Amino acid sequence: MGLIENALTAIVTDNTIAIGLMVFLAAGTLAFAVMLAIRARASVKKRTARILDESARNTSSRRSLRHSSRKLAQRLLEYTTKHYSESSGDSMKVLRQRLVQGGIFDPRAVAMFFMIRTALALGLAGAVFVLLPMFKHTSDTVFWLAVAVGGIAGYVGPSMYLDKRIKARRLEHRAGFPDFMDLLVVCADAGLPLEAAFERIGREFGDSYPSLTANIHMTNLEIRAGRSVTDALEHFADRIGLDEVRSFVTLIAQSLELGSSITDALRVYSDDMRHKRLSRAEEKAYALPAKLALPMMICIFPVLFVVILLPVFVRLHTGNF
Repeated sequence: MGLIENALTAIVTDNTIAIGLMVFLAAGTLAFAVMLAIRARASVKKRTARILDESARNTSSRRSLRHSSRKLAQRLLEYTTKHYSESSGDSMKVLRQRLVQGGIFDPRAVAMFFMIRTALALGLAGAVFVLLPMFKHTSDTVFWLAVAVGGIAGYVGPSMYLDKRIKARRLEHRAGFPDFMDLLVVCADAGLPLEAAFERIGREFGDSYPSLTANIHMTNLEIRAGRSVTDALEHFADRIGLDEVRSFVTLIAQSLELGSSITDALRVYSDDMRHKRLSRAEEKAYALPAKLALPMMICIFPVLFVVILLPVFVRLHTGNF
């Protein structure tokens, strides 16, 4: 009897433990599920609030003065671009060519140029009109003359900046074009066609001559787009703006039309370009003494005269000569 009672007691204890474990697991699973649901609901509310805040911010920014000013400036730029794109005068063509030679390829560049020039002229004239009386009291003639000078400086400033940019790029093109011709001869001797040679040279010139590399890359894109080699090279010469490049384009066009060897023509022209570069260096070297004459006369010779004649003058003045 004692053994049976002990066995029944053990069985009841085991069942109680198992039931307790099952209840604990069920309660833990339910609590975990509730926590996941609450967390998911909180994240959804947070995302919804963020989206609403962004939409409200966008709506407020659209209604803000900054957005209105930006939209007005964009409309003004579009209207100016349309106006100057329709005009086909010689001055507009020259300005577009100058902008391209300066490395500004944006189709809205002409409109932006006129807008910047007008804004800068009015801004500088207005700044002089407001600030000059605060620092110095001048007569009416000098005052209005200063205002006119400020307006003229603002009007001429963009043109001067563009000329300086064109000059810097032409110096780079003139320095890099002989090397371009040498590499083109090497590529032609290796059997590469003209398009592949341009692409190869563009990869080699990326660090040394970035402006010339950009123009070569644009020429490759024009050829790939279906434009003939002659037309693409003519546009290349217009963008570069050098007489040497125009002569090179004429040489390639004649070689293609007559069916002559492009490699021999490129080799002869490359030698000519090398001699021209040497001639320009010699010309600068020979012109150096003439350029140094005026600084020497102004800065060095008066000092020499003073050093030589000052003791004589002192002795004559003191009577100890």
